Amino acid sequence: MPEPDRRPVVLKLGGSVITRKREVERLRPKVLARLAEEIATVSDVPRVVLHGAGGFGHPGARRFGLAQAPAPDAKPAERARGAAIVQTEVRRLHLRVLQELVRAGASPTSVPASTLARNREGALASFDAAPFEDALERGLVPVSFGDVVPDDAWGASILSADTIARALVPVLRPRRVLFVSDVPGVLRNPGAGRPEVYPEVTADVVASLRPAGGAPDVTGGIRGKAAAMVAIAAAGVEAGLISGLSDGALSRAIRGESVYGSWARPQAL
Repeated sequence: MPEPDRRPVVLKLGGSVITRKREVERLRPKVLARLAEEIATVSDVPRVVLHGAGGFGHPGARRFGLAQAPAPDAKPAERARGAAIVQTEVRRLHLRVLQELVRAGASPTSVPASTLARNREGALASFDAAPFEDALERGLVPVSFGDVVPDDAWGASILSADTIARALVPVLRPRRVLFVSDVPGVLRNPGAGRPEVYPEVTADVVASLRPAGGAPDVTGGIRGKAAAMVAIAAAGVEAGLISGLSDGALSRAIRGESVYGSWARPQAL
């Protein structure tokens, strides 16, 4: 008999789908509970769960300027204080994600990125994926999140969950990477009537997308996610952006089924 496929699926729950991003620290409890159940149901597939910060982290990160270089007259102590506040905010959401996964029957373990990663001038400089590998080997579901991490140049800066997903690809070689959002895919004309998505995401599609607007977002918005998808596909792994508001879509995607959304596929690049 052939060996079972033990490659994991990496999935990122967007802050826009598990929180009300335009409101401060307001969860979407029913959506989070259902998504946790869908993740727990597919217990025969190794899973890595990442999540965004949404209304629990983006407003504070913007307020304290943690996604950009400090101003020339900025005091390091003030940036450190802002980093501490935002880290605390994001961990309140992280605890709720862990609680819902446990309640649904999964076996999650927290893997905070701030202890594994370092940035330099806002870009990832080093990342230790070994704790993810160890958790998977022990039958656990490693759970990480977008966070404030040490920055060798700025003191502290933002590391998005999208960037974590990219960093895990060369180490874990996942079956696929799933970005779960409050939209059904990468939209062609946002706000213009019935949503129409790009079924295939390429570098040309990324170049055509406008920068994020609306709710606070310090991690690049939909354009940043599309760029991450293209980079992941270039590394040989399929990446998809799907809706977390469609019942059953996530569990089917984890199983490897075809799900409506936008996809970056290695052979299409």
